[in-house]
Amino acid sequence: MSAQNLTSKERAYLRSLANTMEPIFQYGKDGLSDNFIKQIDDALEARELIKISLLESADTTAKELASVICERTPCQSVQIIGRKIVFYRQAKDKDKRKIKF
Repeated sequence: MSAQNLTSKERAYLRSLANTMEPIFQYGKDGLSDNFIKQIDDALEARELIKISLLESADTTAKELASVICERTPCQSVQIIGRKIVFYRQAKDKDKRKIKF
């Protein structure tokens, strides 16, 4: 299953999993470096579901940031609430897949 075909049930399930998660990255005024993208990519491969927090000093909106990250990492933006964004991407390695639908 590719991340682009999430059904509304799958999206709702991922949102419920993300409710109790804390953001593992913060995006601020430093911009979107290649290193930051690599860290997000690695985290998605390891965890499949991650949450990012947008700091007040950020030079972009959460929606714009989600769009750029999804383009550069290929992942799916599951939810944007205020300054928090939840991303999902199924692990490439079948043995590392934690989320089952």
